[in-house]
Amino acid sequence: MKKLILIGMIISLFSCHREIVPEKRDQVFLAKRDFIYTDSAIEVKPHFVSLPAGAVRPAGWVRDWAEAAANGITGHLDEWDPVYGMGWKGVGIQAVGADPSNGTGWPLEQCSYWLDGAIRLAYILQDSALIHKITERLDGVVNGVLENDGKSFVWWVKDLDFRNSNFNCWAHSHLGRALVAYYEATANPLILQALTKVYGQFEAQPLPWSVGDVNGSCNIDAMMSVYELSGDKAVLANILKIANDSVTQDAVKRWKNGEFASGHGVITYENLRIPAMMYPVTNQEDMLQGSLNYVGWLDKNHLLPYDIASSEENVAGIGSTRNTETCNVGCSEWSYEKLLEVTGDSRWSDRIEKVFFNAGPAPVARDFQTMSYYQAPNRIEGLMPSETPGHPGAGSYNFKNTGHTVLCCVGNSNRIIPFFVQNQWLGTADKGLAASLYAPSVVNTVVGEGIPVEIETVTNYPFEEIIQMTVNPASQKCKFPLYLRIPKWCSHPELKINGKSIDLQGNEGFFKTECEWRKGDRIELYFPMGVQVEDGRETPYPEQDYFIKGGSSGRKLAPIRDVNSPFRTVSYGPLLFALPVRDIDPNHQAPDGKWQYALASRDATDFEIEHSAMPAHWSWQIDDAPVRLKARAVAFDWKPTPILPLPKEPVAGGEEEQITLIPYGCTKFRISMFPIAAQSH
Repeated sequence: MKKLILIGMIISLFSCHREIVPEKRDQVFLAKRDFIYTDSAIEVKPHFVSLPAGAVRPAGWVRDWAEAAANGITGHLDEWDPVYGMGWKGVGIQAVGADPSNGTGWPLEQCSYWLDGAIRLAYILQDSALIHKITERLDGVVNGVLENDGKSFVWWVKDLDFRNSNFNCWAHSHLGRALVAYYEATANPLILQALTKVYGQFEAQPLPWSVGDVNGSCNIDAMMSVYELSGDKAVLANILKIANDSVTQDAVKRWKNGEFASGHGVITYENLRIPAMMYPVTNQEDMLQGSLNYVGWLDKNHLLPYDIASSEENVAGIGSTRNTETCNVGCSEWSYEKLLEVTGDSRWSDRIEKVFFNAGPAPVARDFQTMSYYQAPNRIEGLMPSETPGHPGAGSYNFKNTGHTVLCCVGNSNRIIPFFVQNQWLGTADKGLAASLYAPSVVNTVVGEGIPVEIETVTNYPFEEIIQMTVNPASQKCKFPLYLRIPKWCSHPELKINGKSIDLQGNEGFFKTECEWRKGDRIELYFPMGVQVEDGRETPYPEQDYFIKGGSSGRKLAPIRDVNSPFRTVSYGPLLFALPVRDIDPNHQAPDGKWQYALASRDATDFEIEHSAMPAHWSWQIDDAPVRLKARAVAFDWKPTPILPLPKEPVAGGEEEQITLIPYGCTKFRISMFPIAAQSH
């Protein structure tokens, strides 16, 4: 508990927990960073340390989108459904999947997602109204734990057996993340006291090999954070108990050996990172390799062009009308970021950007007032996808303010933006900073032994190729290492510091600069983007009863084994491109939109690139797209069916036309996995 005592000395117990005090937030970050890199129990040091919510503030187009979230779903979800209005208040709730006597079950899970995203966004935007709303709910949990001898965050149910209570143990883990975010943003020691009290005695479930049912092993996320923040040995002992459990060890061994279960997509993304997160305190290399192998298997068999696997709700193979559950946008961001922290491999940053810039906006209305349960690479009203999966059932493509009667995805949609913004910058082992994700922002944090520094990033990336940064240490000059990520897709990056070119030849990943930084020092990055064309083939649904016997009822394609239709995708830098079909609103396609094309352009030389200015306010409008690609295509009589959404072979004949592609995130109806035009001779 010595770390908790140290924090208590730094921070007055009587400080206002809702107050935004950067100095206190910075002290928490410093204490966590230094503990991670000096504690002997953390045998394998992670490459990066996350900053607290609020250290990075969005600017430009990202701020426009973040404010839309605060003014929409994130700011008002509690007013739209009792699950969010009453969740975690210790009262009964009449809702799907609820125990009406005490509100446990699905409402705890669903509300946890919202609280976690909303508390982060509140401090990121320094939105006092949202801060008040969310902290009031979280304070109720903290006070309940501390005042009622609570042994869990579900403090009002005295004898809840979490080892045999899957959804409640799962929900507990997500609320734990929200409380960690709350503590790191505010430095209120009472929150950490509640966290250490609970996780010092909480018996979470072990990690199972199969990912068919939710489980509480993902409490590891919050438990690892609480140990790093408190140094509490009882918390560490519980982490190691989960790690060394025979069930967990069996899962790790099987993943290491390439044995994977084709199960629920959200559970897959939540579970696959867990061994890697325990690797630093176990020093078992199989744990890291097991996680990496799982991602590799998922990529090979289920990955869709925006770098997330299909999930209906089980992972569903590769196809133009396969769906991705919106929960998995935030889940994949989070898992990729945790793998980045442990490994230092910049490819995880590349993947987070691809998820955020593409899959992030697609299932959410442009004003962030409504959202949908699923998105698919190809969406044409009434035709693609033409069938609704049996889970969660009718309405899962409709945009509503709560998404669906199954409320998990609307809760998770609130994590998409804050997960990205918060992790644009990371702390490093050598007490510097790493630019992990690029977008307009301002970071205020500390380096070295506690020297404040501000770095402003001015850019319209990924819609332009230049990123400008201004470094402003609090002192006149300050030496600290600064790492700049070089995207893997960029073959000829350029870097200038105060106008002087820096040779990047042969550098990949994170490029380290260690200068004596002075106020006003300028960094300019140039990441020239090129068109990337990739060809692939659709695959069958997994051969499992869930699909074949109607668990995903209505998917007529599921029993068919010879699915092999070719497709082509187009990217430009981190942006996936699509042929847009205009919409009246996210639920209704405009009439007369033409989309029946096979793509004839085959490589980067076959595209014309057009740039235009960013709009004054960003909201993912089709007409505002600042980058457009002109491509060659062949019109044909395309009549997609549930069994054959794409033609079985390249499309022969037809006159070529020019079509215009825009970023996938700007579309609600679209084609992004194109039929391929046969090569003419």
